[in-house]
Order: sequence, then C-alpha cells, then structure tokens
Amino acid sequence: VLSAQTEAPFYEEWWFLLVIALSSLILILLVVFALVLHGQSKKYKNCGAGKTISNMEESVTLDNGGFTALELNSRHLNI
Repeated sequence: VLSAQTEAPFYEEWWFLLVIALSSLILILLVVFALVLHGQSKKYKNCGAGKTISNMEESVTLDNGGFTALELNSRHLNI
C-alpha cells in the first residue's frame, strides 16, 4: 500500500511525456502540410489550370519552338 503512494503518476513518466511530444510534433507537421497544400491549390486555381498565357509571355516566345527568348528579342544586332 505504501509503494503505490510513492510511485509517480503516469503523466509524469518519461515514456508518457515522449509519446505526448511525438504526437504533438506529428500533429503540427500535419497542420503545416495541410496549410501548404491549401495555399498551393488556391494559387493554381487562379491560374486557370495553366492554359492561359499572358500577352507578355506570348510576345517573347519563338515561332518555331515556343521557348521564351527574351534576350534574343531584346537584342538588335547591327550589321
């Protein structure tokens, strides 16, 4: 009967504190991951599934490849 009174409660044991700390860490990581995914889905929703190309991007693309060539279009070679 006396040994039961001298034992520490379970919530002060090292293994219980370790379980609580790891559970809290996993919960925080899940919340951060959910917020990052939510922010990225909101960012790409405004883009219109990536099919819209702005006028600026159209003006700097090459006719034969579709790659942006801002440097080539901005240079004027004097011959």
